[in-house]
Amino acid sequence: MTGGDEREELARAVAEAAVRLPEVVELSSGSFGTLSTPMRGGRIRGVVVRDDHVEVGVVVEYGRPLPEIAAGIRRELAPLTGGRALHVSVEDVVAGIDERTSTTGRTPTGRQDVG
Repeated sequence: MTGGDEREELARAVAEAAVRLPEVVELSSGSFGTLSTPMRGGRIRGVVVRDDHVEVGVVVEYGRPLPEIAAGIRRELAPLTGGRALHVSVEDVVAGIDERTSTTGRTPTGRQDVG
């Protein structure tokens, strides 16, 4: 397995776990689109895997204090990072999202396309 394949697998695992968290509405690649991991056929938006750390950009639901939300996300995702430090960036906050009418790609079951 090459380093690129390993990073892609790690990014995919982190992204899939992140979008299952209740506070996470969707992943965000950031203002300049830099939070993404290249993969065959595209990119994994919202996750960057570096040699020593992983960065995750999220859009979250309004309600709890942002540091508390970020700490919870970090706690849930850290075991997946292979010992790398995990940096969580809250890129946006939304309120009043009805999943049936959401344009984020999230389905009523809470799943979201990662790619």
